[in-house]
Amino acid sequence: MKKIILILCCVCMSACALQTRHRGYVFPDDLESKLSTIKTTKQLQEEIGDPQARTIYGDEVWIYYGADENLHGPLPITYDDKTVLLAWVKNGKVTKTQVLHDEDLKDVKLADGETDIPAAIELNALEELFNNIGRFSPGGLGQ
Repeated sequence: MKKIILILCCVCMSACALQTRHRGYVFPDDLESKLSTIKTTKQLQEEIGDPQARTIYGDEVWIYYGADENLHGPLPITYDDKTVLLAWVKNGKVTKTQVLHDEDLKDVKLADGETDIPAAIELNALEELFNNIGRFSPGGLGQ
């Protein structure tokens, strides 16, 4: 009986083990000092890599993100050591950089419920079915 309880305890404890995965970029420890020497986009790509995102409106900003994802068995996933690197770029030159850490990033709370769509038409299942009659061409006719 003691062996069975011991085995069950080991199985339960193994499900609660902490596991950490890194998501995004793994930034070097001396990120601030490396950024002070970077002057061109080519140097930035060699040191850090290609950005995960680039802005399409306004100033061109290259965005890099990295975080540690902590898994605690059945508990919710938590993130720490979040780091965001923003690099303002103009004509192949890095004009400004900014590094944001956990304490600089705001927690975003998602609202419950759904957002209403203006002028949306609500149809039930039968109305949806009959609304689609004749909208699609038969397959294989090349239309």
